[in-house]
Amino acid sequence: MIMPTHIVAVGGIVENEKGEILLVKVRNGWVFPGGQVEVGENLIEALMREIKEESGIDITVSHLIGVYSNTSTYPGYNGVDMVPTKVMMDFVCTYSGGELCTSDETSDCRWVPQSDVLHYITAPAIRERFQAYLEFSGT
Repeated sequence: MIMPTHIVAVGGIVENEKGEILLVKVRNGWVFPGGQVEVGENLIEALMREIKEESGIDITVSHLIGVYSNTSTYPGYNGVDMVPTKVMMDFVCTYSGGELCTSDETSDCRWVPQSDVLHYITAPAIRERFQAYLEFSGT
């Protein structure tokens, strides 16, 4: 048996006091922020770090809303190494401070009215995950 290898990743749907949602623009388009959990981090620490890195803001993590998996492997950014399967966990978060700014990973970031978010997000998997947020009933 080959032992499985998974990347663990976290995503944050960040709400501000107006009910707007934070979106960041990466090389593949608009997404909600997140990324890989690094060695020695727990999920919450990783999510707080990723959102700070990608947008410049601080957040408070509220609750888990979804767990997803990508079971296909594909060539990594270097075109050689294969990226293993991913397990992704999405959380609802609230803005707690800081000013929006871009980073090495993002070319834009902005607060978007909740009703407009799906006009920005084009990737089917990200749209599906945001739709799960919209339909989340607390269970």
